[in-house]
Amino acid sequence: MPEGMRIAVNTRLLLKGKLEGIGWFTYQTLERIVRNHPEQDFVFFFDRAYDPSFVFAPNVTPVVVHPQARHPILFYIWFEWSIPAMLRKYKIDLFLSPDSFMSLSTKVPTCLVIHDLAFEHYPDHFVLSHRLYWRHYSPLFARKAKRIATVSTYSKNDINKRYGIDLKNIDVIYNGAHDEYKPLTHEQREEVKLKYADGCEYFVFAGALHPRKNIVNLLKAFVLFKKRQRTNMKLVIAGRMAWKYEEVEQMKEEMPFKEEVKWVGYMNVDELSQVIGASYALVYASLFEGFGIPILEAFQCNVPAIVSNTSSMPEVAGDAALLIDPSSPEDIANNMHLLYKDEALRNRLIAKAPEQVRKFDWDGAAVRLWESMMKCVEK
Repeated sequence: MPEGMRIAVNTRLLLKGKLEGIGWFTYQTLERIVRNHPEQDFVFFFDRAYDPSFVFAPNVTPVVVHPQARHPILFYIWFEWSIPAMLRKYKIDLFLSPDSFMSLSTKVPTCLVIHDLAFEHYPDHFVLSHRLYWRHYSPLFARKAKRIATVSTYSKNDINKRYGIDLKNIDVIYNGAHDEYKPLTHEQREEVKLKYADGCEYFVFAGALHPRKNIVNLLKAFVLFKKRQRTNMKLVIAGRMAWKYEEVEQMKEEMPFKEEVKWVGYMNVDELSQVIGASYALVYASLFEGFGIPILEAFQCNVPAIVSNTSSMPEVAGDAALLIDPSSPEDIANNMHLLYKDEALRNRLIAKAPEQVRKFDWDGAAVRLWESMMKCVEK
């Protein structure tokens, strides 16, 4: 292993109080990598004022690089002008970019993390300007990168088929779940149910709300479930409104049983772990995922899950979840009803969760990402 390297990292998605999928991957792996390798120097490139908690160790130098990269034009300026200049200024030996974007204008070896190619499968779910940027530049990034890391075997094969990248140049680095996600006591569960669901049992969904998360079909399924079953069961939806959520907003106001759906917004990990941990089951009917961390978070809380049978989700769920067709509200509702009525089935799924959880952890992810990075600089 080369010692005394200067390793730059794109950390623009490390945002205090706003960490979501890619942000959590960045946080959890980097925190471990920099502590595990004090012999290396790391330079973190932020695109705005950063929180000091993201400077994980003395061997990290934080640098704010302008402009704030939150629009395709600014993506281009940041990655093609600002970043190459900083890579030269700090004499960087290796660049790690964990958010699927990188620079085409540098010769510095780059380890690129591509989490998924959702925009290739569901282009209409994305704002036009972003879609055009991703579809044009992502194949170029993939071919330029010295090495690619991704978060599931499904995504590895998808990158191979879509962009022609040799499988031997793509490393699978599974996500983990935060340690805060753990089983709750009966008393804790009752307290959380009282706070968020009028003291009732509830199904839960967690994630940013945009078309790929399939919230409209989840709401339709919940209506079907309530029409069939006389129950006080609620549906709790945790997550911020992200983009193209107008249809969700409309249904939120017009749907039957709307008072039975609790919208709690974005939650920090300490709150969300409680809400998932106290739930009757997670219902994760997303259309497409590179991984699907909430599935793992539910398992870690000993909460069973109803999960889409598409993309990477069966890989993450194993046999510890019920698999559904996310395009069918009827199928989602049928499985909600099945899990509600069959306590023995629910207990069997809960019993299988710990074994599935052991396949995924952040310590292992950090080690595998470091190995992928080192392959970029091997002579």
